[in-house]
Amino acid sequence: MLNKIIYSSLLLNGILISTLSSPSFAAAYDQQLNNNLKKANHSVSEKVITWRRHLHQYPELSNREFETAKYITKHLKALGLEVQTGVAHTGVVAKLKGGKKGPLVALRADMDALPVTEQVDLPFASTQTSTYRDNEVGVMHACGHDNHVAILMAVAESLAKVQDDLAGDVLFVFQPAEEGAPDGEEGGAKLMLKEGLFKEKPVAVFGLHVTSSLNTGQIGFREGPLMASEDSFTINVQGRQTHGSRPWNGVDPIVAASQIIMATQTISSRQVDVTKAPSVISFGAINGGVRSNIIPDSVELIGTIRTFDQTMRADIKTRLAKTAELVAESAGAKADVHIDHGYPVTVNDVKLTQKMTPTLAKVAGAENIITTDLITGAEDFSYYALETPGLFFFLGVTPQGQDAKMAASNHSPQFFADEKALQLGVDSMTQLVVDFLLMKNNS
Repeated sequence: MLNKIIYSSLLLNGILISTLSSPSFAAAYDQQLNNNLKKANHSVSEKVITWRRHLHQYPELSNREFETAKYITKHLKALGLEVQTGVAHTGVVAKLKGGKKGPLVALRADMDALPVTEQVDLPFASTQTSTYRDNEVGVMHACGHDNHVAILMAVAESLAKVQDDLAGDVLFVFQPAEEGAPDGEEGGAKLMLKEGLFKEKPVAVFGLHVTSSLNTGQIGFREGPLMASEDSFTINVQGRQTHGSRPWNGVDPIVAASQIIMATQTISSRQVDVTKAPSVISFGAINGGVRSNIIPDSVELIGTIRTFDQTMRADIKTRLAKTAELVAESAGAKADVHIDHGYPVTVNDVKLTQKMTPTLAKVAGAENIITTDLITGAEDFSYYALETPGLFFFLGVTPQGQDAKMAASNHSPQFFADEKALQLGVDSMTQLVVDFLLMKNNS
């Protein structure tokens, strides 16, 4: 590599090694590294599409990504990387050691598909089926994780080609079960960390997600909270069954449940500081009763909590349980509240985001950098960002000239990803690594 040639020349001429850190040399070195990176990225431009089409055609559900893992592993081993398989069931982790000493940076892609039957007319459309909650279902990469995997495979190959020039190491994380582990199982980012993924802790972690809400060529993100936490809950309201014509002879759990629904809506609107961060409490199901003239024994309520602040998140969960229990008690009923603690708030580290924004602007063009609104969807990338500074951004995949607001959303059976966006994904992720390591090395 050029830096080795220059280095040898400097030594032969008796010039001090400290010259390597001079501004002029550093600028020349940086430019050569970036030129080599561009060549490497260009060399994978067709491969990334091939990989994505294969992955799209053969999707697998959460914690069942066996063939996907084999496909990834074969590629990573061919690059000469240190590869570990079977992490959190099917996860694949690889490490690239740079030619120069420096920090460790992590990159993450999620591998799992959804129980959705594809409705997009593609020659490589999925026809796969599987069993989900005892039902035979179609399987589709309706959230775009096939793109994430293909991009990170390409990033690994590109960075391997400039490996000797990297002043640090790179951890490639191919994660299963971002969409949630099957009932009764652990999985995803939380399990990978539990099994020691960050035993050697990276100084930063980067991730991306394709989205139909932006056009190809656009990149969206924001500093601080980006995506909401997600907690689901079940409230079982226990009353006492009686004839519908004589409600005073029993305890009506339907009325009590209705009062709980209304009372909990005041938590977000009246009890927590709405100027600090928004929050949502939504009920998605009410189950109870069998006929018009029977007041049942119990009613089940199912819902979700979304917040953008971890402290507020804990407060709302406490308030929800207290409100449900006391409202039920006031009606002579009893409420049993169970909260399933889901993904935390996805937070982009402010300093890291500010530092790396110029890199993304350089790759995509400043006019294509979009400050996104807060997103009430959740992401388990959040677990990594709780361990080390993280930056998570969105890659637009709705073709240019089309209204992204009208495009089928992620998780839709009609979700479509423009393959022209893949190269920007590769360019942005590789440039983030190179620029971040250069900054660390020169600081």
